[in-house]
Amino acid sequence: MKRILIQLDTDAQPSTFDRVVAVDAEVDEVFSYGGVTPETVEPLVHGAMFTRGPRELQSTAIFVGGSNVPDGVRLLEKIQGTFFGPVRVSVMMDSNGSNTTAAAAVLVAAKHLPLKGAQAVVFGGTGPVGQRVAELLARQGTAVRLASRSLQRAQQTCDVIAAAVEDARLTPCMTETAKGLEEACRGVTLIVSAGAAGVEFLSEERRKSIDTLAVAIDLNAVPPAGLAGVSVTDKALAQEGVVCYGAIGVGGAKMKIHKAALKMLFASNDQVLDTTAIFRIGEELLAAE
Repeated sequence: MKRILIQLDTDAQPSTFDRVVAVDAEVDEVFSYGGVTPETVEPLVHGAMFTRGPRELQSTAIFVGGSNVPDGVRLLEKIQGTFFGPVRVSVMMDSNGSNTTAAAAVLVAAKHLPLKGAQAVVFGGTGPVGQRVAELLARQGTAVRLASRSLQRAQQTCDVIAAAVEDARLTPCMTETAKGLEEACRGVTLIVSAGAAGVEFLSEERRKSIDTLAVAIDLNAVPPAGLAGVSVTDKALAQEGVVCYGAIGVGGAKMKIHKAALKMLFASNDQVLDTTAIFRIGEELLAAE
């Protein structure tokens, strides 16, 4: 039986990127729908649920995408609420690549330093990728400084993560001032820049002044770099004792995780691949390499 992936995109135009990755992950058919909202999604989910027999439902799966991550989260919740009993299909949420990118960033960092007990700062920590990076690091036992231009937003995001992660060690930081930036970076071993394109969070001089730093990861693919001096193509590149990754350097791991997660959707009909589930897939995948 053919494997069908139903792509539900919150943007008006379904992502061609996500469609190409699905084809490369050996999905047989991709049905793409744009402009999907929680109010309009139910008939599309019913179409997935009621067209095949119980034993055949694992050959149908749903992918939630789009550029707006909060919209994707709400869509995922509505989809899960539409299922009942064993009449369901597996679903993966990766709006704006947030879950696969965050998983890849944390896993490449783990190649170079023990995350348990590490000190990290996440720039752009209130954004969709940054929040997920901070959550995944907290789950690994890392002490995370979550940096934002707004201390209130940073605190709110820390509260959300703390409610989901027991014993999370989180510190909200406001980095708009030189003093705030200095305090956020003091003593860290890991820096992850996950903010919006076009924003430089850390100068090269400031980055090189952090004598405790072991790993620097910049997830911004659009110039200027979020971490000055880190190239978009850097992949485990040592700079004066610091291992550096750019967005493309992390991208290889991200793509492997994305494809593996899509394939995993068809292993059964009851999976929900969210931030933590996608991270576990990445762990198993990279451990096998």
